[in-house]
Amino acid sequence: MTEYLLHSPPAARRRAPAVLPNLDYVLIGTIVAIALLGLVMVGSASISYAARDTGQALYFLQRQAAYMGLALMAAAVVLRIPLRHWEGAGATLLIFAYFLLMLVLFPGVGKEVNGSVRWLALGPFNLQVSEVAKLFMLVYLAGYLVRRGEAVRGSHSGFLIPVGLLAFGALLMLLEPDFGAAAVLMATALGMLFIAGVPLHRFLVLMVLIGALGAVLIVTEPYRWERLIAFMNPWADPFDSGFQLTQSLIAIGRGGLLGVGLGGSVQKLFYLPEAHTDFLFAVLAEELGLAGVMSVIGLYAFLLWRIFAVGRSALRADRPFGGFLAYGVGCWIGIQAFVNMGVNMGLLPTKGLTLPLMSYGGSSLLVTAVALALVLRVDHEVRVIGLSAAPREDTR
Repeated sequence: MTEYLLHSPPAARRRAPAVLPNLDYVLIGTIVAIALLGLVMVGSASISYAARDTGQALYFLQRQAAYMGLALMAAAVVLRIPLRHWEGAGATLLIFAYFLLMLVLFPGVGKEVNGSVRWLALGPFNLQVSEVAKLFMLVYLAGYLVRRGEAVRGSHSGFLIPVGLLAFGALLMLLEPDFGAAAVLMATALGMLFIAGVPLHRFLVLMVLIGALGAVLIVTEPYRWERLIAFMNPWADPFDSGFQLTQSLIAIGRGGLLGVGLGGSVQKLFYLPEAHTDFLFAVLAEELGLAGVMSVIGLYAFLLWRIFAVGRSALRADRPFGGFLAYGVGCWIGIQAFVNMGVNMGLLPTKGLTLPLMSYGGSSLLVTAVALALVLRVDHEVRVIGLSAAPREDTR
């Protein structure tokens, strides 16, 4: 091997030493930083609940570490699959997403937690099917925009067909019910359509229809109406409908500038429900303060900037499937992170959405890792194209 490197052309010497060549290591480092910070906060936020419910103070920390290892292996596999295979399997993935969303609704098949049937029990692992379905449907939409881009941009029917296909998936999510996942899916899809060049006036009509449908869903479902009322004034009923939000706001307020110190949260001691899942951000704000909050927001902002840069590079390199897919993943992670933080700070009504890469949960972590691996694959293929298109060095 050493002899080959010494006598090989300069281009070969330049590429051979890298273990994972042509990857965005800054993006990888940002992902790892967010995930490791999330692991630390899951351990801190869950220690009291774990000790009470399981007798093992580090139970959730250990499981999250195991999920992280599984996610890393899945990402490594996905990273080696060429994008053309994902693009070609788009229709199959869409059908499989529908199948999963329907399967979980069958009595006795889906696992019910807190009144929602969103999970399939796979031994010790509970798979939240809406997470997998979101990714598969966005892969399909990216391929559809490549195949039918002119129709999507040029006619109302071309625009409504992909919206209708994804709206059917969102409807299945609402039957679980999983309002948050459905909202994130549709918002991400609309973002991808806008990036693909769909005229703005078509979105206005659709947004009015979606807004009207959302209002009907909120008014006709008592628990959603209670969440909306509690969000508007949580202190009106701080011990019932507004309990979770008031406890979250107390946690954030206690944090101050630098926080009370890692592990020093009081609200995680059985005051704040879902402290290690949906409301992990509030515990982080209490323990690490405004400095920690701004650091997390900065990490997510940099992550999104890097992902969108990959998408832009792919479109410029005439790799539209990879470009749309990268933008879709970026919109998805950005919207979900924004909603989770907004809920924790009382800016948005309560939704059952995790903080990507940070909150406890195997399904969310696994699917997010796979989605980010797809972005890294997009970046890898764009870089390979750049290398192959570069002028050869004169080795005479």
